[in-house]
Amino acid sequence: MSRYVAEFVGTFVLVFTGCGSAVLAGGHIGYLGISLAFGLALLAMVYTIGHISGCHINPAVTLGLFLSKKMPRKHAPGYWIAQIAGGIVAAGVLLVIASGMPGGYDPAVQGLAANGFGAHSPEHYNLAAAALTEFVLTFVLVITVIGATDVDAPIGFAGIPIGLALALTNLVAIPVTNASINPARSIGPAIFVGGWALNQLWLFIVAPLLGGAAASGVYRLIEIPLLHAREAERARHTG
Repeated sequence: MSRYVAEFVGTFVLVFTGCGSAVLAGGHIGYLGISLAFGLALLAMVYTIGHISGCHINPAVTLGLFLSKKMPRKHAPGYWIAQIAGGIVAAGVLLVIASGMPGGYDPAVQGLAANGFGAHSPEHYNLAAAALTEFVLTFVLVITVIGATDVDAPIGFAGIPIGLALALTNLVAIPVTNASINPARSIGPAIFVGGWALNQLWLFIVAPLLGGAAASGVYRLIEIPLLHAREAERARHTG
């Protein structure tokens, strides 16, 4: 049970601080500041809960690791439920705080950092551009996670490339879609915004999951020669 609580807490921290930086401070820190907020939150959580749950805090990451056979199949549904719940609670808490602004805060109008395309894209990118952006950048994040946590990767440093990868992908994606790269991050704000955000939510579930699955497939192709080398090394030692 502790691994599911860890995923809930980690996703809460990621969505609250990342989306919170956009909603409460976006006008002051800009796209770069928001991107760093997401990246730093993930980096911090890797070192906080990584030893408990692996710090997926993203359904696309869980899917990629599941397909790569780097996590037990039985845990995946619990991870997804905990991640989505953490994102929803984080968005709700953020809305309560934002409502304390002078004049209040209307999520349907002001957006609550929800993801969108077309008229709801920060720079009005269309559906095709938004889909490709989310697919490619989730691929980048997930393949970084898989590689950085591999048994042959340097021990103790995984949080740094993973956090940097999220900051980088957000920096590219924010002008296009407000940067999802994580279905749990999208579901939370969309529930409170309603309307257009819920109508467009499907893209920010499907594209990141496909990107995560593609990352798993590509990494396994890269990994095959390494697996053969490990087996040959074990055979030499046992022989």
